[in-house]
Amino acid sequence: MATSPIFRPRSLMAGLAAAACTLLTTPVAAQNADAARAWARAGTQGDFVIRNFQFRSGETLPELKLHYTTLGTPRKDARGIVRNAVMILHGTGGSGRSFLSPTYAGNLFGPGQLLDSSRYFIVLPDGIGHGGSSKPSDGLRAGFPKYGYDDMVVAQHRLLTEHLGVNHLRLIMGTSMGCMHAWVWGYTQPNFMDGLAPFACVPSQIAGRNRMIRTMAMDAIRDDPTWNGGNYTTQPPGLKAAQMMLYIMSSAPLVQQSQAPTRDQADSVIRAYLQQRMASTDANDFLYQFNSSRDYDPSSHLAAITAPALFINSADDQVNPPELGLAESFAKQMPKTTFILLPITADTRGHGTHSLPKVWGKHLGAFLATLPER
Repeated sequence: MATSPIFRPRSLMAGLAAAACTLLTTPVAAQNADAARAWARAGTQGDFVIRNFQFRSGETLPELKLHYTTLGTPRKDARGIVRNAVMILHGTGGSGRSFLSPTYAGNLFGPGQLLDSSRYFIVLPDGIGHGGSSKPSDGLRAGFPKYGYDDMVVAQHRLLTEHLGVNHLRLIMGTSMGCMHAWVWGYTQPNFMDGLAPFACVPSQIAGRNRMIRTMAMDAIRDDPTWNGGNYTTQPPGLKAAQMMLYIMSSAPLVQQSQAPTRDQADSVIRAYLQQRMASTDANDFLYQFNSSRDYDPSSHLAAITAPALFINSADDQVNPPELGLAESFAKQMPKTTFILLPITADTRGHGTHSLPKVWGKHLGAFLATLPER
């Protein structure tokens, strides 16, 4: 998303040195680009349509489409139970295919890696309102049912059991919103998985600064004069203010200082980010995505979460700041949960650390080794 500063050599020697560096790094860059293209094409995509899906709000959608990607092949034991399925759940505004990047898939799904797709059946669903699944911008706009996290988890369960034939999961992983979905899975379907790996959230109601930023973002859209109850003709300018809130919410000072160490670079980076986000985001979709967390609160159900869990947050996460002590407090109420707070390093990326296996992969490997063999 960031734009690189224009290089203007101060001397001929500086220019030659830069050219030499470019020649040396070009093969590496080409390999990285090839890897990115390969992962972008990876997996088998499909759609599952649920007829007359009833939401917790009481609303019904005649056809709810869930888009998904899978890698690998499910394997059943003698009793017909799938033993190698792993479901990975994305964050707010994302999609299942966002995990098919060299930094994520390239460190997890390849030969000999922790979730080698020749051994595991990887399921990457697009949540309701996201990616290729049914969402307000498909046509219903503000008439789309007001979905919540419970609805999203129910739909994921139906995708697995009714369409993909998966009756058990080896592991549920989740990032950010997907982290919260993993906790909901933990108490609504406690025997469906061998283990949970929720990264970058807390298992409690969204409150404090986290909720305040979400409220400001949603109000920026709703209060825009051109919002028109969701029936706008062009994206309301309030969406840009909402995107600004999202950036502040998910960014980290150390990362942004390294990314943009000068005033002009900082201006360039943030403007490029906002331009890209405005070109790819619909206001109704954004509003629904943020509002879907409104009734999330597993804190009274923690005793029902009996599956072993690897719970990881990072110390530079502005969404879930460690000084609140919430993650540690709730983890203590779940005896089978191991909580790890990753320290700030040159490799962490604030809230986005949840998608960097090279940072937390060793912890996942140790956790997988503790899960009972079936």
